[in-house]
Amino acid sequence: MGSVLAFDFGEKRTGVAVGETALRQAHPLTVIRAGKDGERMAAIARLIDEWRPECLIVGHPVHVDGAAHAMTLRARAFAADLRQCFALPVREADERLTSREAETRLREAGKRAKDAKPLVDAVAAQLILQTWFDHPHDHADECRSVPSPA
Repeated sequence: MGSVLAFDFGEKRTGVAVGETALRQAHPLTVIRAGKDGERMAAIARLIDEWRPECLIVGHPVHVDGAAHAMTLRARAFAADLRQCFALPVREADERLTSREAETRLREAGKRAKDAKPLVDAVAAQLILQTWFDHPHDHADECRSVPSPA
């Protein structure tokens, strides 16, 4: 049992959420802005040092019908970079419509669109992680088994 970090990868911003496998409850954590090469991974390294996660979850973006698109490949490359940089298990979770759902939740919480924009990615990461927690499988075993490089 331990913590898990989840990422809603984007070219401009990457939302981050955290949760505990025992509680199976996700919380938005932060948004990492894309910058110069290496800045995103350095920010993630700091989060990993702080939270000491057992595994990492990356949102798997696809069209509503499940078909891959350009961001699918970018998110997969991001997941591969995480595996290479941090030697932690990295899993993917469906992220269909999470950004839209995040916007809706923030609007319902009284956040104006302009004020909510910086929060959307972190809330989307929370939804990605919650989806992973809610999917029936053994998270502890899944986190402990480091996949072999593809």
